[in-house]
Amino acid sequence: MKEIIRKWIESYFSDEEALLLFLLLAVALVIILTMGQTLTPVFAGIILAFLMQGAVDWLEEKRLPHLLSVLLVFSGFVSALLAFLLVVMPRAWKQLVALFNELPRMASELQSLLLLLPERYPGLVSEQQLRELITLATQEISSAGQWVLTFSLNSIGSVVVLMVYLVLVPILVFFFLKDGRRLASWWASFLPERREMMTKVWLEMDDQIANYIRGKAIEILIVGGVSYVVFAVFGLNYAALLGIMVGLSVLIPYIGAALVTLPVALIAFLQWGWGSEFMYLMIAYAIIQALDGNVLVPLLFSEAVNLHPVSIIIAVLVFGGIWGFWGVFFAIPLATLIKAILSAWPKAHRIAPLAES
Repeated sequence: MKEIIRKWIESYFSDEEALLLFLLLAVALVIILTMGQTLTPVFAGIILAFLMQGAVDWLEEKRLPHLLSVLLVFSGFVSALLAFLLVVMPRAWKQLVALFNELPRMASELQSLLLLLPERYPGLVSEQQLRELITLATQEISSAGQWVLTFSLNSIGSVVVLMVYLVLVPILVFFFLKDGRRLASWWASFLPERREMMTKVWLEMDDQIANYIRGKAIEILIVGGVSYVVFAVFGLNYAALLGIMVGLSVLIPYIGAALVTLPVALIAFLQWGWGSEFMYLMIAYAIIQALDGNVLVPLLFSEAVNLHPVSIIIAVLVFGGIWGFWGVFFAIPLATLIKAILSAWPKAHRIAPLAES
């Protein structure tokens, strides 16, 4: 057994650069697991700066000085952040509180409608099964209400943390935009001069990660904004809250749209019933989802992510469990990174037996 392990290690870790890359990835994973929450502002700053680096490069191509380009892009970022915090978030929070206040009434109406099913379809569902389902749903709603109450009681500490983040993240974004290249060169100076494998992985991932992050951010804004406008035009309750939910649902491939459809349909049904407004709204919502998947995604993501759907779902579950929201956001790039590393890993020992045969 020891001999098998020794040969396996020699086959896959005999290359010094491969061993160094493995150690760097292990250290990065340990840092995320142990200090991820503490370093969240730093990670957010890096992500946002990377998101806006393309705009800085574009302005520099127009012969604007680097510092002026950074200041213009950073000013746009701060303006958008203030608009989101002062306009969108208060409206969404107000609607969230109103939704939880309305939950008992909505649950009562839904319960009355569900209890009609045993009369109409006696062979399909029984009254006892429905009552058990209603009891379970009531418990979940109560838990959600208690969570909102607890969050409100602890909001002072949360507000303090949020204020710290709102100060730190923009400062970090500015300096990452201003000195990003210099910082990257400084970090690269600690690596060995011979790093063909790392360079190959980086070149393969650079365009894909940039394309994915920027494309996903634009997709969230477009899908969320269009959904809010459609919901508001139809007069749907909680339009801002549902618009944000629909926008964020694009982060979770395949299942995000299905999950967010339930609250949209449920609120629309409880507001209008099986009327024409409900049908028109769901048709409009289906058109938004169809355009997103068949038009917007191919336009935004110029380089297709060549991953099997099962791999994508597993990546979302694994990285989301490790790193929360950012893990879900970066699930596909991280899975692509792993695939690129496996493709670039030294293969001489693996193909030798095939060559001999």
